Amino acid sequence: MSADRWTQAVRHQLGLGRLVPLGGPRDGCWLAESAARSALRQAVQSVHGVRLGSLRVELADPDGSYESAVPAPPSALPPGPLRIVAECAAAPDEPLPTAASRLRAALNGAASDGLGLAVAEVDLRVTALLDDGPEAETAPGHSEPDIADGGQAKADSDEERAGRAALSVPGVARLTGSLGGLGRAVHIGERPEGAATLPRRHVRIELAVSGGRRVLDVARDVRTAVTEALADDPSVAVLVTAVS
Repeated sequence: MSADRWTQAVRHQLGLGRLVPLGGPRDGCWLAESAARSALRQAVQSVHGVRLGSLRVELADPDGSYESAVPAPPSALPPGPLRIVAECAAAPDEPLPTAASRLRAALNGAASDGLGLAVAEVDLRVTALLDDGPEAETAPGHSEPDIADGGQAKADSDEERAGRAALSVPGVARLTGSLGGLGRAVHIGERPEGAATLPRRHVRIELAVSGGRRVLDVARDVRTAVTEALADDPSVAVLVTAVS
């Protein structure tokens, strides 16, 4: 990999933000916070009377998290209830709690029904008034550089089979390669020596998801497809880095 390509990969990895859990501890799926922010903004941009400001996703109770059934991606948050923390501006033509409640409900619904995040609470603060009423806000796109290395695996290798299996799942837009910094979408490694749990190998696969299906459902199907595609039934973790 050239120096410029390595720099691009590292900068993009830093832009992913937190890796937040999708679903519960047995799902083995994570979502980049940057992708979650983009999808949530797009989902609520038509909510009347409010404009969304800053937004982040975090664990609602770090001490109440769970151990994942599969090895998590590096630096990923453990599975557990999540909190959405956001700011917004609201129009002054109705009580502010009414506008905030409408946006809170929209965020909660989009996170649960559209993405599959286990949101326990939405902490929303009105920090400004809209002078001329709500303005249409264009959701910032999550630009995913095409840095996945299509030549990382020889034909019919386990990496290639895992990648094909993932791409066969409805809702998968493409494979990505952001987290490792090497442009690799499929990472296959041995479990630590002496680990008591089986299987022996673990697969992490990174991908982008298109609209139409809940992101968690797509990621679950990818885990099943990849596990069935490899002869030794490895454990599988899915990291969704973009939602289009």
